[in-house]
Amino acid sequence: MTVTTRKRVAILISGRGSNMMALVEAACMPSYPAEIVAVISNRPQAAGLTWARDQGLKTVSLDHRDYASRESFDEALHQKLIGTGAQLVACAGFMRLMSPKLVDRWHNAMINIHPSLLPSFKGLDTHKRALTAGARITGCTVHIVRPKMDEGPILGQAAVPVLDGDTPELLAERVLAAEHRLYPQILSLFAANQYNIDQDVAHLKAEYIEGSTLFSPEL
Repeated sequence: MTVTTRKRVAILISGRGSNMMALVEAACMPSYPAEIVAVISNRPQAAGLTWARDQGLKTVSLDHRDYASRESFDEALHQKLIGTGAQLVACAGFMRLMSPKLVDRWHNAMINIHPSLLPSFKGLDTHKRALTAGARITGCTVHIVRPKMDEGPILGQAAVPVLDGDTPELLAERVLAAEHRLYPQILSLFAANQYNIDQDVAHLKAEYIEGSTLFSPEL
């Protein structure tokens, strides 16, 4: 596939940004339909900012503690995003609940990755909760951001088996490895306009090709 116009993407992080790194590395391919124009963090000491700067990327530090309200921070964040020329926003471990106004401004243009198979286990401590519930399969989800936490049209998911003897830490490592593969693929499809969004359901335009099925325990 030859890409003529690449979508400009800003990435939001709060920590080390391992999913951000996966997106940046994917976007280095000439055929990738998105370019990373900035990495923005609400935490000035986020390790991901240092990594991004080392790659020659524009970075922005916007400390949420400097703002009196969520709305005032979100207004500043919106202005920074506009300043980058971003067309799409990819949240990659951005640990902030956003105001409805900010989400509406980026309606169907902001995506997020969550470490569970939504709609199951929204919020925090997903791996511990999956183990406590006795789930045999978990995974990760990329979705379009909506005002309510961890809701919005699902763009893609990856399934990961839960193994006997798993701890939240071991399970988190397995899910994170899947995230690093899923997120670049979904951003590529999203940036290439390969989805039709019908209210809160996303339909992939490409014909579905049946793949392998994950069974846990295996058959």
